[in-house]
This record gives sequence, structure tokens and C-alpha cells, in this order.
Amino acid sequence: MKNSAKYIADRIRLMIATKQFQVGESLPSTRELGRQLEASFHTVRKAYHSLAEEGLLKSEKGKGFLVMRQRTLLDKEQRLEVGGAKVQSLVEELVGYGLDDAEIELLFQEQLDYMDWPDRIQSCACVGENAEMASMLSTAIRTQVGVKSEQLLVSEYEKAATYDAIFIPIRFMSQFRPLQEHTLVIPIIYHYDPDLILSVTERASLQTIGLVTAQEDSIPKIINELKPTLAFDGSFVAGSIYGKSLPLFVRDTDLILYTPESARLVEQKIPEKNRLKLAYRLSDRSAEMIRNELWEQ
Repeated sequence: MKNSAKYIADRIRLMIATKQFQVGESLPSTRELGRQLEASFHTVRKAYHSLAEEGLLKSEKGKGFLVMRQRTLLDKEQRLEVGGAKVQSLVEELVGYGLDDAEIELLFQEQLDYMDWPDRIQSCACVGENAEMASMLSTAIRTQVGVKSEQLLVSEYEKAATYDAIFIPIRFMSQFRPLQEHTLVIPIIYHYDPDLILSVTERASLQTIGLVTAQEDSIPKIINELKPTLAFDGSFVAGSIYGKSLPLFVRDTDLILYTPESARLVEQKIPEKNRLKLAYRLSDRSAEMIRNELWEQ
């Protein structure tokens, strides 16, 4: 069953062994992965704990389950014993369906050849309007789905063709659709974290909102995304960091919204109560598409 703890553990073990999850990475939360796989978070937790017993994962408070190593602690004899039992069970099932020795051998060889795929999907990238926004999207993908991706600009079409999988904001799909012949192209729908939007709208006394970015060309793009979402009637000002300085308007602004790229400077100089860090969140369907494309391989 594809929503059983055993199946989930088997797939995660494979993804760790093929480095789709790297040592030190956090796995998706039990609730997040359970929702994507239509399994209960109790089932996912059971799978995670079984992998922790094998030494592959470790549970850390506040971080969830982290990948500890790429291979289980089983020695060669133990691995062969486990593998032998699984192969025997599968061969018996195939014989029951009437397959002969040659057909079974052919199937095994085809599957071994097919196992090149996990290495191929090591090469992933997400596309953004500029480097700052691509980084925000890449972070959302890694946080929600556990897949690392490099960042590309919309203009870097030829470079995108060199990746095995690319994640494309839906509005740019027409530009990248021709790559589908040889690259896994996954359309992405995303929005700002709903909790952040609620935090802004709940502050009824806000008169001015300031936006701080690391790149100047992020400003009009982010404002165009934010304004329809916030429905804010007050003053909206924006600027980018320069050197070790923030825009002057931050001193006279009720609330600062800032990008992760500008976070280090903003968080040093602006009180926590007066700032909110911007973050993208993938739609549930987009997160599910990415997970399924990797999960089912």
C-alpha cells in the first residue's frame, strides 16, 4: 500500500540513498508529508521512527527529523539477507504470474538500468524573475517538499535546458514548455505565506508599510504581488539595502516587510515587533506535483 508506513519508509530510504535528501537536511513535517501522500501523520511518524532506528534519521527538537547518513548501518551480510528475502518473495510472485527465468532476468536488468533516474534528477533548478525572488521560491520548495534546487533567471533559458528538472512559475510556462522533450518541467503556483498576510491585516492601526529588499529591481515586482493580497489603504514605501545601511524611511514606518536576502541587516536594526519576513508558500497542488514526480520514481 502506497500510504503504509513500510512503503513510505522504503521510498524515503531510497531517496536518501540516491541523495535526493542530503545529510543534514530536514525532512518534511509528518503532517505535510502525510497530507501529500494521503496518509495520517501517525503513519509518517512511524516510518520516520523506523528509519531513525536504522540510523538514517535523527529527531531534533524544533527541527523535526534530519538525515544523518546516506546508508543504513547494516553490514554486507545483513544487507544481503534483507535483499535476498525481498527478491525471493518477488520472484515467487512473478512465477505465479507465469513469467519464466528469462523474463524475470530481463525485468531485473531493465529495472537496474532504470535506476539511473535518481542520479539524473539530482540536477534541479527553479526559475524566478530575479535572483532574490528565485531564492525565495527555492526556499519554499526545499521547506515544503524537501527538494533542493538552484536558482535561475527567466532570461537563462539555455542554462535551464541543462538541468534534469526545473520548477517554473505558471506565468512563464509558455516560454519553457519546449524544454519538456528532454527536461522534467513542473509548473509552480505560489503565494505569500497566509500567516504573514494575516499578521499584516490584523494590525488595524497601520498607517505606513515599508518594504526592504536586497536587490532594487525586486521592489516593483514584489509590490505588484503584495498590494492585491494586502488590500492596504495606507502609505507603502520601499527601498533596497546599500552596504551596511537600511533605507532612511525605516525609522518612520509602522511595519517593515523584508526579503530573506535582506534579513541579516534588517533583523540587526529593526525590533522584532516592527518587522515581518516575506516568504513564499507553494500551493498544495504544486507541492504535491513535485513530491509525486520524485516519489514515484
